[in-house]
Amino acid sequence: MAAILVVDDERSLREVLTICLGRAGHEVMVAENAAQALETLDKRPVDLVITDLKMPGGLDGLGLLDEVKRRNSELQVIVITAYATAETAVRAMKRGAYDYVIKPFKVDEIVVVVDRALERQALVRDNAALRTKVFGRYKLASLLGKSDAMQRTFELIRKIAPTRTNVLITGESGTGKELVARALHAEGPRAAKPFVAVNCGAIPDALLESELFGYVKGAFTGATAAKDGLFVAADGGTLFLDEIAELSAAMQVKLLRALQERKVKPVGGVEERAVDVRFVAATNKNLEEEVASGGFRQDLYYRLNVIQVHLPPLRQRLEDIPLLADHFLRRYAAELDKRVTGVAPDALAALVAHAYPGNVRELENIIERAVTLEASSVVTRSSLPAFGRVPGAAEAAAVEFPAGGVDLERILGDYEREILLRALKHTGGVRKEAARLLGITFRSFRYRLHKLGIESGPESGPDEPDDAPV
Repeated sequence: MAAILVVDDERSLREVLTICLGRAGHEVMVAENAAQALETLDKRPVDLVITDLKMPGGLDGLGLLDEVKRRNSELQVIVITAYATAETAVRAMKRGAYDYVIKPFKVDEIVVVVDRALERQALVRDNAALRTKVFGRYKLASLLGKSDAMQRTFELIRKIAPTRTNVLITGESGTGKELVARALHAEGPRAAKPFVAVNCGAIPDALLESELFGYVKGAFTGATAAKDGLFVAADGGTLFLDEIAELSAAMQVKLLRALQERKVKPVGGVEERAVDVRFVAATNKNLEEEVASGGFRQDLYYRLNVIQVHLPPLRQRLEDIPLLADHFLRRYAAELDKRVTGVAPDALAALVAHAYPGNVRELENIIERAVTLEASSVVTRSSLPAFGRVPGAAEAAAVEFPAGGVDLERILGDYEREILLRALKHTGGVRKEAARLLGITFRSFRYRLHKLGIESGPESGPDEPDDAPV
């Protein structure tokens, strides 16, 4: 049984729909105009709205449709009217109506349309529930990932979040080091306290000391009043020191003392102040090499590196790309008010094949660009940067066709070969796992390997039928 709201200024039509839909087992509520309909929606949820197009008052059927979609974009709406034109039908469908029914209509006709709309509504809700389940399984705070590497990272975060142990986060730029720091804060007992982030490479050394430790009145020209530093601002919470390798030798000494003593002394001051801060640092450099070369203090390194969380580059966690792409797509579709709901298979293949020197940050920028440019309901390869439009060789976009033409099969074959080899490398040469990663059957994967003359590793684990879906 579904809850259906019927909105029409004609009493007879409301009664007819109440009877026929009630006989079909549905709960029917009625409203004479858009204002009454919105009052009903404020009081209780419904599964479907059926509204007349022409109604008295300030809001007509299309206006009500817009307001319903604004409140709940997934709620299905059927528009009915006696004033049918192609223009109004197109307008209603473009603005999100499920269907458009012309008066007079047969009772059987409206019941069929209602059943189909409710099936669509159920499918949308099931998909939303599945997404919630999937993201709940592969999500920690603002982090996403189903790869083994990210699952191990999630488990480590859960173990160390309740402690006050210092943590060093390592990884290339764009891998999400600040997100890990925020997850450590959010998953621990300090979640209700401040999280303060400091980019050590973005603040001149002359200012960093006063920013971190504060200063007293008159400490330097312009210090007309005392100011607490970021250590004090983070008291009780977490202080995140990003790009820690960029600290000067002098600042490393001062930071080391603060870490050891858990006290800070403001610039120009004589008294120290105790602080209760959880320290998390991050760097995209190899601090062991920096220590060996004399660029970073060994004692500070050991003080920071009690627990290390390493984030792998995106090219080493290919199975996370579809999950991340969907996450960014939904975010930017909502921000940009675009009805883009997915990524076309060939576009997703191009995304998976890319090397991502900028890691997750680069993928996010790619998806934002694609959603901005996309005119259809799914992201296509034409909306991706050059790496997605030209298989295997982006530079081919600038090459003129020679008199004899080009070998398209060879170009596509090179692109296919690159994807297959990337998948095999990611799975350690296990073909069945590579087939699963690419979303094709093992038989199809084996055929492609044979066609391209690629030697590969073992199939994997227990035997499966060659045509088993993967």
